[in-house]
Amino acid sequence: MNDDYLSLKPTFDIALMKSEDCRAVSELHGLRFARRWNDGEVHSLLSQDSTFGFVAYQTNAFFRRPLGGFVLAREVAGEAEILTIAVSEKVGRTGLGWRLMQSAIREAAERGGETMFLEVEDGNVAAIGLYRRLGFLTVATRPAYYESADGSKSAALVMRRDLG
Repeated sequence: MNDDYLSLKPTFDIALMKSEDCRAVSELHGLRFARRWNDGEVHSLLSQDSTFGFVAYQTNAFFRRPLGGFVLAREVAGEAEILTIAVSEKVGRTGLGWRLMQSAIREAAERGGETMFLEVEDGNVAAIGLYRRLGFLTVATRPAYYESADGSKSAALVMRRDLG
């Protein structure tokens, strides 16, 4: 067996999220967050005109095209917001989060967005680093905003970036 094939960096196709992606998005969301959004919730958000998302399916997987990540966002009256983003633990640190965020930023700007906001758990160092590299700045903190499975609470950082 060729070990080079097994060590290949995963590659992804990024496309606009469609209703048929909602189940896979919900499943990945449940793996990455304490409170899973079910596929009905994802579909309900996606069906709103102001909401859009992107999915990234792995193209060089053995048997199927697993969902590597997604981003769900909305833009209303010049203000955009990242509702949620997740990248599979299996493909972390491949640049996929960057690519998904770039897709959402570009789409929000094309829809007329002037600023973009997001919230991130204050202990999520990797995500905070990504958002800062993308030009987001912390503008507020929400104490005890996130609740983990064990009942402990952590703060959310509210981050903002200009899109123009």
